[in-house]
Amino acid sequence: MFMNLSCLKKTLSFCCSICCHQCCLYNFRHTYHYYIHGVDGNDQEKIRINDHVSNIDIQITLLERSPRIPRVMNLREVENDMQTLYINSSFSTFEFKATGAGDSLVEGLIRYHPFLYDRETYPVDPYALEDEDEDCVILNSEARGKRPIFECFWNGRLIPYTTVSEFEWCARPKKAGAVPLECYNRISGVLFANDRFQVSTNKLTFMDLELQLRDNNTIFTRVHNGQELRVKIEREFTNWLKECHERFDKQVMFQGFLGSTTRTDVATKRLQSPWAQFHTIKWDSKTYKKGQCVKSVKTNPVFVGSIVKFLLYGEHEGDVYGTGGYVQIALEPKELYDELRIVPISKIDRLAAAATIKKKIEDELAKLPDQLRVTWPEGNAWAENEARPAGTPMGPVKVEILNKKGDSMSRLPVAGTTKKLLIELKVIWHSPKGDVQTNSHIGVHSSKWEYWFKPMENLSKLGKYTLHLQTMLSDNSASEWAGKRLPNHTLKFSIKEGEAVSFVLGIISSPVHVGVPFSIPLDFRDEFDYPTQPPCDIKPQLECSSLQLSYEGIAFGTTCVIRNVRAMGQISHQNKVGSDIYLPGPPHTLVVLPDGDVLSVENRTPANFRVEVHDEYQNITTQPKLTVRCQLLGAPDLPVDVVDCSNTGSGLLLTKPLLLKTVNAEQILTAKFNIPNHRTVACVERQLRVLPSSRISRLEIYRQEEGSDDVMVLQNAERIDWTAGDTLGNLCFRLYDEGNRLVSLRPKLTSMIKVNWTADINAEELSQGKLPPLSVPSQAQREHFYHVSFHDQHTVNFSFIIVPRPDEPERLRVNLSESTVKMGEILSGNIYVELVDQYGNKTDCLNADIVKTLSVSADGLDKSALAVEWQASSGRLSVCRVRFVGGTPGPRELCFKYQDMMEFVRIEVTAGPPVQIKLLEKPEMPLQVVNGQGLDAPLVVQLCDEWGNPSPDQRIEIMMKALMPKLKVHLREERSCHILTISVYEGVHQLQFQGSFGRKGIPGPVVKLNLIPDPNKPVELSIKYDSAASLHAGDIFPVFTVIVISEDGTPVRNICPANLSMLLWKGTVSGSYPPSTASTLKCSKRKDTENDDCFCFRDKQIPELAGQYVVQFVLALDETKHLWSKQTPLNVVANKAVKLAPEAPASTPVVSNSSNRTNRTLLDSLNLKIMDQYGNAAGEGLDGKVIVTVKGTGDVALPLFENGETSVSYRSVMEVCSNPCLIFWSLSDAENQKVIVSLSKKKDRLSQTVLMYQEFFDTNNQLTSELECRHCRFWFTILTKIENQPLRKCGISDPFKGSPQVLGKVGHLAQVEDDDAAKVISWHILGDMDCVVTETTSAAKKIYDDTQGRQQVIPLETVFWRPNDRPLPHIRNGSPLFRPIGNPEFVKDMLIFPEHVESCNKVFASLLGDTILIDDLDSANHYRRGVVQNKMQCPTLLTRQGERIRSNGKFGGLQNKAPSIEKLRGQVFGAPLPKEYNRIRHQMELLQQCCVAMQKASEVRSEYNSHLEHLQSPEMKQKQQDLQQQEQELRELEETLGMCFWHCRAAYFLNAKPEFR
Repeated sequence: MFMNLSCLKKTLSFCCSICCHQCCLYNFRHTYHYYIHGVDGNDQEKIRINDHVSNIDIQITLLERSPRIPRVMNLREVENDMQTLYINSSFSTFEFKATGAGDSLVEGLIRYHPFLYDRETYPVDPYALEDEDEDCVILNSEARGKRPIFECFWNGRLIPYTTVSEFEWCARPKKAGAVPLECYNRISGVLFANDRFQVSTNKLTFMDLELQLRDNNTIFTRVHNGQELRVKIEREFTNWLKECHERFDKQVMFQGFLGSTTRTDVATKRLQSPWAQFHTIKWDSKTYKKGQCVKSVKTNPVFVGSIVKFLLYGEHEGDVYGTGGYVQIALEPKELYDELRIVPISKIDRLAAAATIKKKIEDELAKLPDQLRVTWPEGNAWAENEARPAGTPMGPVKVEILNKKGDSMSRLPVAGTTKKLLIELKVIWHSPKGDVQTNSHIGVHSSKWEYWFKPMENLSKLGKYTLHLQTMLSDNSASEWAGKRLPNHTLKFSIKEGEAVSFVLGIISSPVHVGVPFSIPLDFRDEFDYPTQPPCDIKPQLECSSLQLSYEGIAFGTTCVIRNVRAMGQISHQNKVGSDIYLPGPPHTLVVLPDGDVLSVENRTPANFRVEVHDEYQNITTQPKLTVRCQLLGAPDLPVDVVDCSNTGSGLLLTKPLLLKTVNAEQILTAKFNIPNHRTVACVERQLRVLPSSRISRLEIYRQEEGSDDVMVLQNAERIDWTAGDTLGNLCFRLYDEGNRLVSLRPKLTSMIKVNWTADINAEELSQGKLPPLSVPSQAQREHFYHVSFHDQHTVNFSFIIVPRPDEPERLRVNLSESTVKMGEILSGNIYVELVDQYGNKTDCLNADIVKTLSVSADGLDKSALAVEWQASSGRLSVCRVRFVGGTPGPRELCFKYQDMMEFVRIEVTAGPPVQIKLLEKPEMPLQVVNGQGLDAPLVVQLCDEWGNPSPDQRIEIMMKALMPKLKVHLREERSCHILTISVYEGVHQLQFQGSFGRKGIPGPVVKLNLIPDPNKPVELSIKYDSAASLHAGDIFPVFTVIVISEDGTPVRNICPANLSMLLWKGTVSGSYPPSTASTLKCSKRKDTENDDCFCFRDKQIPELAGQYVVQFVLALDETKHLWSKQTPLNVVANKAVKLAPEAPASTPVVSNSSNRTNRTLLDSLNLKIMDQYGNAAGEGLDGKVIVTVKGTGDVALPLFENGETSVSYRSVMEVCSNPCLIFWSLSDAENQKVIVSLSKKKDRLSQTVLMYQEFFDTNNQLTSELECRHCRFWFTILTKIENQPLRKCGISDPFKGSPQVLGKVGHLAQVEDDDAAKVISWHILGDMDCVVTETTSAAKKIYDDTQGRQQVIPLETVFWRPNDRPLPHIRNGSPLFRPIGNPEFVKDMLIFPEHVESCNKVFASLLGDTILIDDLDSANHYRRGVVQNKMQCPTLLTRQGERIRSNGKFGGLQNKAPSIEKLRGQVFGAPLPKEYNRIRHQMELLQQCCVAMQKASEVRSEYNSHLEHLQSPEMKQKQQDLQQQEQELRELEETLGMCFWHCRAAYFLNAKPEFR
C-alpha cells in the first residue's frame, strides 16, 4: 500500500533550511520505521534472505517558496534513522514478553552493540553534536550513557515522549559480577504494546504503560525461536549478556600488571590518577609487548619507537579488558630522538611491517657520526707500536669526523637544539706505577683544516704510550650519545733511551777490604739521565788519598766493569772508593791486654782481660763468627769464657767472678787465648794468681744460757726434742769467711740474717749475735723444720728440726665409736679412755693399775655387765658392754672419773626391740564390716618394747591371723594407718594381730568382727529362657534373660549392659570357659516394660547349620575379673523342608526309540534327599510319593513311560521337597545314541570340572576379601581408639629428649588430670617448666655448653631428696588438729608420671616441696589460719581458681594470680587418658587388644601375602588357563550337541515332583 502524505502540506509548507528538512525526514522515519519495514525493521541481512517485506510507502513533500520546485522524499530511502542504526549495529537480540492484567501484552526486544577494538558500536544520534578532537583524553565512552534503554511503540508506531529506562532484571548492578558493568551500557531495546494500553490523543505519550509494566503482577517470559520459556528472566538475561560480551566484544586485553602511577602530563587534575601500567596488550588478534617497535598513524609527524608501557585509567589489578587506553613510546632511534611520547593505543599502525620499521630506524642511524680519519700533514706519521727516542716531537695531527655514508660532519643531526662536536686528544704514559696523562688538548672544528692539533715535544719518559682521539659534545663534554660511544681513535707507541753523555759508579757487590781484590761497575746515561750503552773507547783513571790502588783490566757488557781493584796501607775514615768505605783485612794477629806476665786476683772476683784482632796492616778487623776463647788451666772444674768480636774486633774475657771451691792459700792458674775459627792466628798465654775471698762462707748456731759458760753448738740438720708449747730461747750465731776467719758483726751484715719462724726480728739483738726466741708447737704430732740464712751476693744456710713431746697429764679424753644404742642391748664398739695434756696430746702416764681406780656411771646403766680393760699396745683404757635398762628413750650422760679428772659423753638411747603389739584406739566390739570391703575407721596398732616404749623398727612384718579358716583378710598400709579388706561368710569372727621378725613371733590383740554380706557384689548369673522351644536353623533364639545375683541373694541392678556378653559355639559342654572360636553377642536394649534387674538377649539368630551348640554368659567385673555362668547345651534342628535334591549329580541320560530295553532305560536308580533352605536334612517323618514327568523343549512329541503316559509316581522311601529337574535326550535310532552318549559324558565331566574350578576360585577370592577386611579391621578399630583421643598436651619443644642420660624437660615429665590444677601448678613453677632434667652432671654440662649457657639444666645426682611420707600439716599423730575445708591435697600427689617415676619424684619434690592445692581462696585462708594457730609451719597454698598464698602468708596482686590456660602458650602439663577409660576399661583393655591386634594383624598380613603369592604362582595361573580351556571346550561341545540334536529329535526334561499326604 502506498501512502501519499501530501495532506501534510500545510503543516510542512513553511520556510526551512535543508538541515531542517533532513531533521523532519529523520523524525518521520523514526516514528514510522516499523510501518515501512515490517516487524523485523530495516535489517539489511534479513531483507536479502526474506522476500516478504512491508509494502507500505510513506512519501513526504517539502513545499518551499517559489520559484523553487517542491522536493519529494520517500521515507524508505532514509538510511540513518536511529532504529536502522540500532538494528544494523547489533550483533545479538534478546526477546521477551510482559503479560499484565487482562489482555495487556508487551513484546520486547533488547539488542547488544559490542565494543570493537577501539570504539563503541552503540549508534550515535547523527544530529547530535560530535567532538572531533582526536587527541582529547576520553576515559570511558559509556555508549548509551544515561539514555533510557527502551523506546515504546504502540501498534507499530513510535510514542516518542514515553521511554522506559530499565527493568529491575536488566538494570546495571551496583557491584561488578560475572559481566563487566560497561556491558550494561551497550544494550538498546524496543517495547511493542498492544491496543490494551492507552495513549494520549496526540499519540505522543502512553498513559500508564510504565506503571503497568512495573506492577508486581506483570510476568516476564523469555522468547526463544518463537517459543515462550517460563524461566527466571534475570538469570537468562545475565547469561545472554555474558555470552554477548565473550563472543562479540573486541576490547583491548591488558596483561602483565606493573603497578599504578600518576600522569602529570594530563591537564585535568582529577584525571591524573590512578593510571594502571601494563606490560602487554592483545588487540585485534595481535599482541604488543614492552620493547616492541611500532609505527604511529595519524600523528604529526609520523614516528617509530619502542613500547615502554601501556596505561589504563582506573584502579586495576591483574589482567583486564579495556575499551581503549594509552601507550608510552620511546622514539627510535634513541641516538637521534631521546624522547618519550604518550598517545592513544588507536594511534598504533597495525598494518606496519617489522621490516619497514627496522629500515626506517637504520636510515636514521646512518646520519650519526661513525668513525674518525687521522692524517699527518708534515709526513712524519707514527706507525702502530713504533718505538722513538726520548724527546722526538709528535705531530701535527689532522682529524676528520665521518658518518656511515663517508660524509664529513661537525655537528649531530638532531632536531631542535644544535649539538656541535669536538675532538679531545689525550696521550697516556703507561708507567710502572700506573697510567699518567702527559698531554690533553680539545680540538674545535674549522671549515679550512677540520680538527688540527699542534706538535707535542714533551715525550721524554721511557715506556709505552697510547694516543686517544675521542669525539665529544660541545655543551656537556659527553663522549656518549643515546647510550653509545661517539667515534674514537687509538694509537699505541713507545719511547726508548738516547745516546750516552755521562756515567755514574755502580754498586760494588761485596765490602771492600784492605788487600782483597774487588770490581767497580760503571753506569752510562743519556741526556735525560736514562741508562744507555757505553762508548767503546774509554780508559778509567783510579785515585785514593792515602791508599795505593791498582786494577787488572776492563770488561764490556750491558755495563762497563773495572776488574780486580786492590788497596794497600793504613786506613782512615777518609779512605773511599766512590761511596764505599774501605774495611780492614782478614784476621792476622791476636793482642791480649794487659800485657804483664802475672795478674793477681781474689777468689770470687773477675779477672777482666781485653783482646783485639788485627789484620796484616795492624788494623782492628771484624768478620762474621769471629770469636776469641779463653781457657783456664791449673785446677779442676775451671770455667771457659768466649767473647764475640764479629762486630767490634775486640772484647772482654773473664768478666764473671772466679768461683773456686776451696781457696785457703794463693793458687797460680794459666789463661790460654785463641781464635777457634782461625788456626793461622797464634795463641797467647797469661799467668793468674788467685787469693782467698773475704766474703761470708759459713754460719754457726749455738745456745748459751745467761750467766753460764756452757755453750751448746747446734749441727746443721740436727733433730731436737723439746716440750710441746714451750719456748726455745738464748740462740746465738757467728759468721766466718772463706779463709775460716771470724768476721766481726756489723749492722750491715746482721741485717742479712733471715729466720723462718718469725718475721719480727730485733735488729739490735741481731747485731749482738742473738736470734729471736722460738715457740715450739703445742701439738705433738709431727716434726717441724726451722731455717736460718745469710743473704749476700750468695746465700749461706743453716737448718735444724724440732720434735715436740707431750707435757704433764691434765684431763681425760673419751672416744666413742658408736653413739646410739637400743634399750636393753649392748653398745656396739668400745669406749676408749686416754690421759692428755693441756693441749690434748696423749701422754704415757696410764698403766694397768689405773683400771681399778676408773669409775663409770649413768642413769639406767647396767654396771653388772660393764667391763674395763687395759690395752698395752695403744696405751689406753677400753670400756665395753655398756647397756641401759629401763626409763624412756632419749639422750643419757655417761660419766668417766679418774682421781680429780672427770669427762662426760652423750649416748642416744632408743626404744628396745619390739616384743608386743598394742591397739592404740580400741573400738567397740564387735566391728560391723561389709564382706569384701574395708573398715570404716582404720585400726591403728603400735609396736612396743618390753618397757612399753613405741618401737620404730620397720623390719617387723605385721600380719592378721583369722581364727576361723574361712576368713580372708587383705591388709593395705597407707601412711600410718592399716586398711582391712575382709571377705568371708556372714557372722561373728575373730581377728588377731601378729608380728614377725625372722622366726621370732610378736603377740598382738584380738579383734571381733561381724561380717555382713555385700548386696552389690555379683556372685552368680541366673539364666532363664524357654527351654521347651524348638530351635530351627536360621530362626530367632527365644529371649535369654540374665539376672545378676549378689551375696545376699538379691538381684544387682547397677550393672552396665555393655559388660554382659553371650558366647555361642558349636560343640558340647566341656570345662568352665568357652573356646577361642566362640562368637560373641551383646546384650539388647532394655524395654520400658522390663525390670531393671533383668538383662535380655533377644532377636539373636540361630545358626544355619543344624547340630549341638553351647551357650554361656559372662559378666566383666573389671579388666581382669569375669563372672561366668554355667554352660547351657542347645540342640539346633533343621528348618522346614523346601527342596528335593540328588545326593550326587547324575550324568545326562540318552535314550532312543529302540527295541533294546537298555537303550530305552532312563535311570537305573536315583537317590533324592529332602533339605531345608540351608541344606540341612529335613525329611524325617514325611510320607508321600514322587511324581516323575517328562517335559519337552519344543513342539515335539514327548516320549512315554512304559505305562503309556508322560508321568509316573513312586513311593517316597527317603526325605523330600522342591522339584529337581533332570535333562535327558531322546533319539530316533541307536546309532546316534552312542555318539550322543559319549558327547554327553564328556560334557558332564567338563561341567563338573568347570564347577569345581569356579568354586575353587570363588573360595580364594572370598578368602582374600576376608583377609583384607580382617587386616583393615584390626588396624583401624584398635589403633584408632588409642591414638586419636583429643588430650591436653604440653607445647614446649624438647629437642634434647632421647639424648643419652637425658630424661627430658620438666613440662613433659608429668601429667595432671584436672585442667584447673594443671593451669595453676604449671604457672607456679613456670620458670622451671623449660628446665632439662639429666641423670648426670656431665650430661647437664654438655647441654649447657652446646647452648652457650642459655638452657636451664638440673642433674639428678645433685638433687637432695629424702623420702617424705608426712601427712598434711593439719594431721598430727594420725589425728586431725582441725576440720579443713576445700579438699586440701599435696600438689606432688596429683602428678602422674608416665615414665621415670622414681627420678621424677626426686625432681618434683625439690621443685614443689610441700605445696598444697585447695579449692578456693577462702578455704586456703581458713586452712592456713588453722595450721599457724597450732604452731605449725604452713607451706605455699595454691587454689584451683588460680590464686596463691605464699609460705609467708602473702597473697593478692598480679604476681599471685595465675593467667588463663591459653596465655600460658603451651607451657602447661599434659593430661593423661580420661578417667572413665583409664581406670575402668580402656587403658588395660586397649593395650591388651593392641598387642593382640598387632600380633593378629601381622599373622593375617603374612597369611594374606602368602595367599596372594599363591594366587600369583605358576600353578594357579596354570589352573586358570585350564579353566578357560575347559570352558572353551564345554562351549564347543554344547554347540556340537546342539547341532546333533537339531538333526536328531529334541531334548527333554524329567521333572520329579513330590506330593505329601
